Amino acid sequence: MPIEAQDIEHLIRKAFPDAQITITDLAGDGNHWAAEVIDESFRGKNRVQQQRAVYAALKDQMEGSNGALHALALTTKAPA
Repeated sequence: MPIEAQDIEHLIRKAFPDAQITITDLAGDGNHWAAEVIDESFRGKNRVQQQRAVYAALKDQMEGSNGALHALALTTKAPA
């Protein structure tokens, strides 16, 4: 069963409560998502560190062939 945008946002928001989060369904199928996460906690971290932190928040939904979240294009940055 595909995961919903609000579910992805909720999982990210649990780890980054003050983040600006934008979720986009890339293919319109509920399986291929893009997320932009802007959070102050990313300041001073490189892109890999930022993205690992977000993927850690989504880990349970992305693990194995039964994970609800199959594809996520991720953009992360600190606020300007």
